Amino acid sequence: MTTKELRRIKIKQGVRKHVSGTAARPRLSVFRSNKQIYAQVIDDLTGKTLAAASSLGIAEKAPKKEIASKVGEQIAQKSKEAGIETVVFDRNGYLYHGRVKELAEAARKGGLKF
Repeated sequence: MTTKELRRIKIKQGVRKHVSGTAARPRLSVFRSNKQIYAQVIDDLTGKTLAAASSLGIAEKAPKKEIASKVGEQIAQKSKEAGIETVVFDRNGYLYHGRVKELAEAARKGGLKF
């Protein structure tokens, strides 16, 4: 692993000490790779994923930030269908900037509260 990856994992562990999802308020976790972005709503008590969305299903070509925004809208919609209104945001060690920020703001616009 590179030092950048190790730094992110260390930050992630610090965040996960304090952020945990329950059935009433699940955790919205974001994973960002070089090409794709993924979001999951997770109940940590049971270890189940309640809703998930990713950029793999988006076929159109667009800048990464716009695609992240669409994934945020998708996760908000799927969460609403599952009956989830409020979540805890887990940025997974990434800075709250760029694609992670776009996804979070789009999820808020879609109706998720965090």
